[in-house]
Amino acid sequence: MEDAVSRSSVESSSTNDDYVVVNGEPKLKITGDINDLNDEVSQSSKKMTSTLTPSSSLGADPQSPISSVDNVFPSSQSTGAIGEDPVSGDSKGRSMSLPGVTDEGYTTFNGVTYLGCALVNAPRSEVEIYRNMSILNEQSKQAIPIELYVPRTSEGNVRTNGVVRLVDPGTDTDIACYKIHRILFCARGPSDSEEKMCFAFTCSHGDNPDSAIFQCHVFRCELQEAVAKILYSFATSFRRLPKSIGRSTSSISEAEVTAIFSVNLEFKEDDGKGSYSTCPKDKNIFKFRCDYDKKIVISVTQTGNKELRIERCFGLLLSPGRNVKDGDMHLIEMNSMGYSSDGRTYSISGNWEISEECFKVLDTETPKDTRVFLTVAVDLVICGIQEPVRFAIETKAKIFPHNERFWYFTKKPHQEQFFVKLKLNCGSRMPKTETDAPDVVQYEVVEVQSQTQIDRQKAGMSLQGLKHHRQMSEGVQSPQDDDESDGDEPLLSGSGVVSKEVTDDNLLEAWHEVLVKWHQNLSQRPKQVQQLAKKGIPEALRGEVWQLLAGCHDNSELMEAYRILITKESPMESVIQRDINRTFPAHAFFKQSGGLGQDSLYRISKAYSVYDEEIGYVQGLSFLAAALLLHMPEEQAFSVLVKICFDYELRDLFKQGFEVLHLKFYQLERLMQDLTGDLYEHFMEMGLEIHMFASQWFLTLFTAKFPLFLVFHILDLFLCEGKDVIFNVAIALLKMSRKDLLALDFEGILKYFRVHMPKKYRTEEAARELMAAAVSAKVTSKKLKKYEKEYITMKEQEMQQEDPIERMERENKRLLEDNMRLEQENDDLAHELVDSKLTLKSELDEVQDQNKEMKTDLTKHKKLLKDTQEEKHRLEVENQQVKEMCRKELERLETENSRNTVIVTDYKQICTQLSERLEKQQTAHREELSRIKILVKSCEACSKMFDADGKVNLPEPKIDPEKMNPKIVDLQQQVRELELELAQTKLALVESECKTQDLTHSLHAAVSEIQASKNTWFTKTLNSIKEVANTHTGKKEPKD
Repeated sequence: MEDAVSRSSVESSSTNDDYVVVNGEPKLKITGDINDLNDEVSQSSKKMTSTLTPSSSLGADPQSPISSVDNVFPSSQSTGAIGEDPVSGDSKGRSMSLPGVTDEGYTTFNGVTYLGCALVNAPRSEVEIYRNMSILNEQSKQAIPIELYVPRTSEGNVRTNGVVRLVDPGTDTDIACYKIHRILFCARGPSDSEEKMCFAFTCSHGDNPDSAIFQCHVFRCELQEAVAKILYSFATSFRRLPKSIGRSTSSISEAEVTAIFSVNLEFKEDDGKGSYSTCPKDKNIFKFRCDYDKKIVISVTQTGNKELRIERCFGLLLSPGRNVKDGDMHLIEMNSMGYSSDGRTYSISGNWEISEECFKVLDTETPKDTRVFLTVAVDLVICGIQEPVRFAIETKAKIFPHNERFWYFTKKPHQEQFFVKLKLNCGSRMPKTETDAPDVVQYEVVEVQSQTQIDRQKAGMSLQGLKHHRQMSEGVQSPQDDDESDGDEPLLSGSGVVSKEVTDDNLLEAWHEVLVKWHQNLSQRPKQVQQLAKKGIPEALRGEVWQLLAGCHDNSELMEAYRILITKESPMESVIQRDINRTFPAHAFFKQSGGLGQDSLYRISKAYSVYDEEIGYVQGLSFLAAALLLHMPEEQAFSVLVKICFDYELRDLFKQGFEVLHLKFYQLERLMQDLTGDLYEHFMEMGLEIHMFASQWFLTLFTAKFPLFLVFHILDLFLCEGKDVIFNVAIALLKMSRKDLLALDFEGILKYFRVHMPKKYRTEEAARELMAAAVSAKVTSKKLKKYEKEYITMKEQEMQQEDPIERMERENKRLLEDNMRLEQENDDLAHELVDSKLTLKSELDEVQDQNKEMKTDLTKHKKLLKDTQEEKHRLEVENQQVKEMCRKELERLETENSRNTVIVTDYKQICTQLSERLEKQQTAHREELSRIKILVKSCEACSKMFDADGKVNLPEPKIDPEKMNPKIVDLQQQVRELELELAQTKLALVESECKTQDLTHSLHAAVSEIQASKNTWFTKTLNSIKEVANTHTGKKEPKD
């Protein structure tokens, strides 16, 4: 198992699809830029033009489209001539800086030194190649001088056969040859290191991906300039085609061409602030809100080789639904169109008024789990094409309420690729030169297809394809079996339809009882589960039952970890993205590129690669994750996947050396030997090994090739009974295909496993029959343990019988790999340690700063606390003083109030007595006055002294004090004294009230000062004083 860095380097530099190409089209990765190599070669060529003779082209074909610079490179390593000097006829007369192009079609470099080779795990890892280059350059003691022959083309010819040759310059014999198709990576030494004059390439050896090994071959030149020339020669050999291929290519008719356009679609929504914000998109579904006007923005970029310029946009159209007729599309008002600043992208934007009646369905809130389709089309007038070209994009949207807020989403535009097939009009001519006017060419549009339509047609999902297939099936009756009539194409993964209907009511009732009992105690699995799982879990219940079987029902820890993991980056993202498109391509959920299924599968695969750093991402897990996604949401699917890999030990199959997987192969081989002896003997005669057909069974749990109904039933048993179920299913497959396999040869057997065996189980009846055979297969854990012990014993004996040197070499190789892996891990840990130290240092500085700030705050708070305590003590003293003052003043007021009460009481009594006496005297006085008036009126002389009103009209009498009555004088004197005493009493009362008011003001001031302490005694005291004052005021009676 390669180390993490090597693994990531493989993926970052890989140019192939599944595995490293062993026998296939040439694909090469060269570090650096080929243009930089070209410039470097050109500069070094200019420096040595003085050494070139006029005939230095070495017989190159003057009509050849390949320039002499591409074929003949100055090389200061040349120690001998490849051909005769046309001037002197002496090979030694040639310039020593010039390689030759031989008649066989090679570019030859002399004076190159071969340093040796080393086995590598990651053939496209720059790190690993640089490491081997450094080791071999430093330690190689037996360097071999060679001549390097690089073919001029990747295909070669009859004599070159497309191989790189290492030739002994002394004997002119081949030391080694490497097919150009097997060279995977070329690299030059860093210019600032000791390896600046070295270069290396990696080459694959083996007939298939399982047995392929990779070697790194290292070479050294005497001058640094020669390295660039050699790498450039490798690059050009891969770029060029043989002349025969060029001629055949040029003979292809140019009457029909295909123009490729990439169209991006995005919607923008009115944000209420005078501008538009991009509508979010979740899982390839746009999110709209009701009652908001929107803007449609379309960007068109031409990605093909045929350059066609867009003149203008003829119309922007929109309609709800899909497969919309042209007449049902509604024109949208455009507000801008034109090319971007780089001149590559043509943008069109238009305003979409959502209030129009025809768009009502796109402005109505959609129910939960419901989407609406809409179609956006743009008609473009393109120079050189007679009629406008329409690009129609079908997409989905979900309509939310007016006030909805979106939290997790992406703003990537919806992208679609269109292929416009054009036909040259009769009478039009192709431009002969680049200066020809573009309108001389007139094309007709033959067909416009989107990538989505092409994918549907490939999968047989287009409406026309379905219709045609239906007509064919009705018109022609084939006598062949299903697996025969399908031809030799293998069954696509994800094939088959699994119905959720259950015809057996007793089965549903049994599962209902089991689930109710299970949910009451999740830690204990009911006994009936095993028997029910053998019959197959109902499709509608599989998601819930799988989680219960795996022991991760409602596992919040793993689900929360998943939400965090999907936000992190993975070094395997490019590989995951590549594998997603070919995982369950036959299933509609995973078919659309960038659709909901592929996005979910990508996130789960990436999350697991980050979660399990030791294993990372392996290709087989994507099929298993896809099967889980069809039954449960992403978080639960990730939890079950983790449980399968760890608790069911699936990840052990992928560990370094695949030792556990080889053990499984041996156990299956021994089971075949015991249970299907004749089939085992046949396989041995054919030279067929177990790993040639069973590796995918173990690594993917049968999910990669077999129909879904069978896959799901296998997973039912796997989750219920454990990993040994794989052997039961494998033995059942072999037994049920025994007769067919015995009649086939080596190639036929492999084809049968790959093509015909999965097709046998497309019906539910065949799948049920297979699973019944698997359940009844005699595979016991005791037998598997016995085989495991045999395997371990056999491996120990092999190690004992093995040549010690070979064993030590293999052990040394393994230790070197472990050492390299550990070194890389050590480097990673060192980087992590440095990063963690820097992080801790930064955090420590922050904590120290915070500590310093907190200490300063603590000092301030201590000082503030001390001041507060002193203030509190002062207020307490003042409070006691105020309380004492109030108490004394209250006592004084109570005493004075008591005295005033007594005085008032006496005064009231005196006033009462005086009032009585006065009333008596007034009554006597009135009676006396009436008597006197009567006497006076009886006298004529005296009656004149009174007016008509009865008033006395006399001059002021002069009173003689001596004649006055002494009693009257005394009474008058007493009255005056009483009035004086009453006035003094009123004055004292007024003074008392004034003092009471002063005390009340003082109390209010004291209350304001000690309000913070909020003592209840003060409130009570103040209320008491107010009550006394009010009582005293109520008892007062004014005196005349």
